[in-house]
Amino acid sequence: MSEVTSQLLPGFWKSWQELNAHSAILHQWNQLERSGCIDNFRILAEEKDAFRRGWYFADSDAYKWLDAAFNILSCQYDPQLSILVDQLIELVQKAQAADGYLYTFNQILFFEVRWENLQIEHELYCHGHLIEAFVSGAQLDGYEDKLQIACKAADRIVADFNGKGPAFTPGHEEIEIALLRLYELTGNQSYLDMARQFLEKRGSSFGFGIKLVKQALSNNKRVKEVAERKADYLAANPAAEQNALPEGNKAKEPSNIQRRWIVNTLSGKFFQQHQPVKKQTKPAGHAVRYAYLQTAGTMIDKLTEGSAFLDSLEKSWQHMVAKQMYITGGIGSLPVIEGFGRDYELDPGFAYAETCAALGSLFWNREMVKLTGKACYSDLYEWQIYNAVLVGMGLDGTTYFYNNPLTSDGEVQRQNWYEVPCCPSNLSRTFAALQNDIITIQKDRSIDIQQYISSQHIVEIGSETFTFEITSDLLWKGETGITIKQAPRNKVKLNLRLPSWAEKRQISINGEKLHNEISSGPFLLNPNNAKWLSVERQWTAGDQVNLNFDMPVRTYHPHPKIKSLQGKTALTRGPLVYCLESVDQPGIDLFSIVLDPEKFVVENAPELLGGVQLIKAQTNHGEPLVFIPYHLWGNRGPSQMTVFVDIESKENE
Repeated sequence: MSEVTSQLLPGFWKSWQELNAHSAILHQWNQLERSGCIDNFRILAEEKDAFRRGWYFADSDAYKWLDAAFNILSCQYDPQLSILVDQLIELVQKAQAADGYLYTFNQILFFEVRWENLQIEHELYCHGHLIEAFVSGAQLDGYEDKLQIACKAADRIVADFNGKGPAFTPGHEEIEIALLRLYELTGNQSYLDMARQFLEKRGSSFGFGIKLVKQALSNNKRVKEVAERKADYLAANPAAEQNALPEGNKAKEPSNIQRRWIVNTLSGKFFQQHQPVKKQTKPAGHAVRYAYLQTAGTMIDKLTEGSAFLDSLEKSWQHMVAKQMYITGGIGSLPVIEGFGRDYELDPGFAYAETCAALGSLFWNREMVKLTGKACYSDLYEWQIYNAVLVGMGLDGTTYFYNNPLTSDGEVQRQNWYEVPCCPSNLSRTFAALQNDIITIQKDRSIDIQQYISSQHIVEIGSETFTFEITSDLLWKGETGITIKQAPRNKVKLNLRLPSWAEKRQISINGEKLHNEISSGPFLLNPNNAKWLSVERQWTAGDQVNLNFDMPVRTYHPHPKIKSLQGKTALTRGPLVYCLESVDQPGIDLFSIVLDPEKFVVENAPELLGGVQLIKAQTNHGEPLVFIPYHLWGNRGPSQMTVFVDIESKENE
């Protein structure tokens, strides 16, 4: 297999990566300290006398932070961050039981209890993020020996769960991904087998609803006991540090959502436990859980060079894209359930579209590209990272969105932290490793250019080296250049992705036109229209490939079965969805305007929101409108927002 070394070059994503490394990651550490997450490890390591704080699954937030920090340090050394990483590693080592188990909720509060209420309490989920963090760390010089922490945890899980039935599968999928990443690194077959068992046993537990009720009652009893013990502790220690967790995120809820949540949960759909995984051909339940499950199934097929899950994976993906995904690429239409509703139930105001769900879909698409080589998965990855994912982090790196509606009356605002802070560190670990998702190497040693992001790539092909750089101004101009810096003696095939959103596609090599294509018709979000253009030749240093994707303003008309969006439209340009924010249109009611469909002007705004291109438009009464990229909304204080607007009835473009 060819070895690849990649790094980002100055440009759009390098700026976000720098923000992540110098602002977001340190802010997140401070919030983890303030909320007691790090102190929980100190308590267990007998370095602090205090009462454990936070949700029972709070450990996972520390591990995702550590995962992100390792990835940041792999790109650039930061002495301050390195000190924090070493502190946390030392705490984890001291807190981990001799046999590999580590779950502060049980170890501090219920010492004799293990693997209790697996569907609810995220025990295996936390171990999964522990393992993933140290897999990332093992690929960083100086931390290779810390992989033993992950292996000890994984060995404990294999010992305790190998050969057990469907009742011993996790409620929140994640451990499967972790075990598979650890298998990739170590080659230990037991980790692959354990992950496969978790998937294959899932969805076949008889009487799941009854068992779940018993676990819920047990969990409630445990939580109540903790609350009582905490009250006693605080009464005896009135000076104890007890910063309250911030509020949970706000979301608009349909009137019948509680009843639907009960049905969804008891049926097993919420946990993807309603039927065996290979029969799950339609997305269901909690969107993050669903995406992680699909990611694991894809990884197993790739690692085993098989197709055990492929049929259900492809059918489920196609169903999601066609009937259960927002124009932004966000998934999970219902609050409370935090997941999928009925087909075409995509109301923009109720949209939950959790940031972590978009990230989970990103991970799934990344693995589907590796498994199948199909351009559609890379295409959706691009659409989601610019719209459904990037919206999750503010321009300061210290404010975040948990859920991402497509219409907001102003109640949903960016927050410094959340009661359940799963999204911030998940974003950070993804941005920190983004360079690894730009290209992939096929078995025939051809190179797929998955994403047009400014970057450098060094590919070892046999005993020779192929080095090239990508320079991209994709978002604003639709232009990308690929410059060959060093080439081997033999031919190399480059597979260039032609995005589904591009109306016109022009590719040239050293000034000679290679490909010129014009598509027509209204814009539809359909990644299946993406395809590869293969170029195989004897490259020489200095060769230049230029790609130009025309980016007019395009109107997106929702599917007629989405009842709440009849007669409405959204504006897109290139891979970006745009929106209206009230701060830009004082005195205008965003929710009653009618858009003139013929008067769109693209305008540079270098001083606004870090430098953007706006879409200037107007209502049918001539009132001026300013559309900004959706991922940038909410950065200027409380504001109303909408992606969809009524449009004047005229012939579709």
